[in-house]
Amino acid sequence: MALTSQEVSRIAQLARLELSDAEQGAMLTQLNEFFAIVEKMRAVDTSGVEPLYTPLSAIEDVTLRLREDTVTEEDRREANMRNAPAQDEGLFLVPKVIE
Repeated sequence: MALTSQEVSRIAQLARLELSDAEQGAMLTQLNEFFAIVEKMRAVDTSGVEPLYTPLSAIEDVTLRLREDTVTEEDRREANMRNAPAQDEGLFLVPKVIE
């Protein structure tokens, strides 16, 4: 999947970036190289390959060190809510910012 300079311009516009012609050309090259790598990776048959949760598990046994799921802090809701300028049923009320 190769991008065109018009597509790079559109992406820059959506990202609110101002790119010079030189920067746009460099970005076009970099993005096309990236997509070429992705296409190579997609071409590899990975059926039967188990997913790894860490790359280290491919070369050695990795045991996850999980801690006990215990409460370590006391409930401070009342103290925190005292600082709230507006609240309702134990929840902070904030002004609407999205129309």
